[in-house]
Amino acid sequence: MPPVFQEKTIVITGANGGIGAAAVRMLREQGHRVVTVDRPGSGSDFTADFALLDDIRALAAALTTELPRIDVLANNAGGMFDPRARTADGHSLTLQVDYLAPFLLTTLLLPRLEESAATIAQTASTAARYFGRLDPDRLDSPDAASARSPFTAYGEAKLALILFTRELHRRHPRTNPVAFHPGVVASDFGQQSGSWIRHVYGTWLARATMRSPAHGGGELAWFAAGEPGRDWMPGEYCERRRVTRPRDAELAAALWDRTTELLA
Repeated sequence: MPPVFQEKTIVITGANGGIGAAAVRMLREQGHRVVTVDRPGSGSDFTADFALLDDIRALAAALTTELPRIDVLANNAGGMFDPRARTADGHSLTLQVDYLAPFLLTTLLLPRLEESAATIAQTASTAARYFGRLDPDRLDSPDAASARSPFTAYGEAKLALILFTRELHRRHPRTNPVAFHPGVVASDFGQQSGSWIRHVYGTWLARATMRSPAHGGGELAWFAAGEPGRDWMPGEYCERRRVTRPRDAELAAALWDRTTELLA
């Protein structure tokens, strides 16, 4: 017999465009309750500016108050920005939006997520493999290599998100985190990066050669609706729904400690 459908309460950040919006549509069509999070003024159920950590703290408090159960948290918000840009909190804009804010939101929601044995689906990228170099002692340093290029900054942040996925499952095995690459998707990606990449994404050539937002949204929806331990393994990073090479456990542990210092 096919498995009995069970409605999930799914929180998706970066939900009003690209793969986030596509995933919202798909998951709602499947019958799930989807709670959207995006920038202020987006019309989402909840709003937060990921460049402001106080917004993330307020968001976590609001979600905890309003949602008695969270079955899935999809950390999908992110982007590529000018590597020299810093936030009001004093961090690299790319690192904060793509990694520090999702880390903070997830850890603040941990009591609710553990109660529900929740899935935490993290939108990562192959940029972690191609450009990601990470030294926890120099994380967020303005003179680090990651501050010299939009690609290295983005790759470092996505690698950090993947390592966070591994360490989160080790420290909190009642949660089911998984990171995944949604594919190279034609979108407005990189428009604030100051890089040539902004002239590629969103063009007719990109639309002709890259994946559609619906494809990337389908990947997010698959992990969100899937069954941990059956469809995918918690703590892993997947490309094309297959686990890639294992990540350094010692590096993941050191990164967690350094991240908590940055967010203290």
